[in-house]
Amino acid sequence: MAKPSFLPPFMFGLLFATVGVIFLAKYSSITIDQSALLALKSHITHDPHNFLATNWSTSTSVCSWIGVTCGSRHHRFTALNLSSMDLTGTISSQLGNLSFLAWLDIHQNSFQGSLPIELTNLRRMKYLDFGNNSFNGEIPSWFGCFKKLQRLSLYLNNFVGVIPSTLGNLSKLERLGLGGNQISGRIPNSLFKCKELKFLSLGYNSLDGSIPTEIGNLTLLETLALSNNHFKGKQFLVIVSFIFIQFPSTIVLSNETGKIPSTIGNLTTLEVIDLAYNNLSALKSHRLLLLINSNITTLDALVLKLRGDKISGRIPNSLIKCNELTFLSFYNNSLGASIPMEI
Repeated sequence: MAKPSFLPPFMFGLLFATVGVIFLAKYSSITIDQSALLALKSHITHDPHNFLATNWSTSTSVCSWIGVTCGSRHHRFTALNLSSMDLTGTISSQLGNLSFLAWLDIHQNSFQGSLPIELTNLRRMKYLDFGNNSFNGEIPSWFGCFKKLQRLSLYLNNFVGVIPSTLGNLSKLERLGLGGNQISGRIPNSLFKCKELKFLSLGYNSLDGSIPTEIGNLTLLETLALSNNHFKGKQFLVIVSFIFIQFPSTIVLSNETGKIPSTIGNLTTLEVIDLAYNNLSALKSHRLLLLINSNITTLDALVLKLRGDKISGRIPNSLIKCNELTFLSFYNNSLGASIPMEI
């Protein structure tokens, strides 16, 4: 029995319709991405080098626009780099429509205002750099929804309030830069759940209180910058302890210093630590001698800054055992006696 003659044209029509739907979906997605960038352009109030004014035009392919990178497979925007363009403006809410965006870098500009909550739609985000701008308001708690985020840089802005505890949800975070803002309060314990952290910069803020013992969880940490805050002397003894020695068990130095947990000794990868200009004091020479022992040589290429911390006592001869010490600053303290000749 012969097949009905309408099947071939029916199948052809179905195939044509399917291709048409895919084409329209792709075109619609590109249009959405283009509209989101044009909305951002409309929020730019000053473009002194005419980077966007002359380049971001509907007469050219959006994937060829300056600062824009498109994926080779789906031709959606995956990266936007507008860093160091001297741009002034605000972030449009439509930027949250770039659903494939994984890299957003606008550091060293003059963007201002608050960050729109629509950015929470950027669930693919891995790299986010808003550093050296003029953003204000509190650091949004919704940053914690970026589960794939590896870098978060908000340094040199005007952020206020506290460090959101939700940042502890960023299990893949490797670099966190919050320095140079107006952040206050304590470091949240949840932050030390980010066990992939290699770089942690919280300096030049108004942080206070003690440093949680959970910092020992950051076993991959290479740089710790806490300078120019209001940390007290108690945690100074704790921090110095994990710089120089690995404690096999809990040690009690005195009643006023409390216990130093053995987890502090886990931070063996530190290369740079900056504690300068806090309220760190009451460190006598015999305590420093106790804290610095033969295990000091386990650290490589250590940079140590303790200037302006009201430290008293002597510089111990045992410090010379750190053969890889590349920079040491005790400037503006109250150290007595002479500098050991061996240094």
